[in-house]
Amino acid sequence: MGGRRILPFLAMAGLILLATVITAASQGGSPFVQDSALESHMRPPVPFDHDAHNQKAGIFECNVCHHMYENGKLLEDRASIGMECSACHQEKGQNPPMEVISAYHRQCRGCHLEEGTGPVLCSQCHKKK
Repeated sequence: MGGRRILPFLAMAGLILLATVITAASQGGSPFVQDSALESHMRPPVPFDHDAHNQKAGIFECNVCHHMYENGKLLEDRASIGMECSACHQEKGQNPPMEVISAYHRQCRGCHLEEGTGPVLCSQCHKKK
């Protein structure tokens, strides 16, 4: 009889553990903004805790930042989760990749300016160690 009570508890604990592992893996575990196009940095990399940022900013929909476009139109119900920004925002052969750098700046700095909160100056994001 005791085994029957413990089984739902173990199943729930397993689901919670699985959700935690999936969430951690989806963020890549990196404390910085990462994109393979930004392998050589002109400035220090930007520290970024995805979950803490979204919690503080009240962002609960992935497509707010991870947008998708098709034929120049924003797809409201789609998100580019798991894709690097440079997958869409990179001019081939350009070094440094100014289009992807501009995309990050438009997205992050633009939102901070629009919301009236968050860093907007270069040195506020690209902090020297």
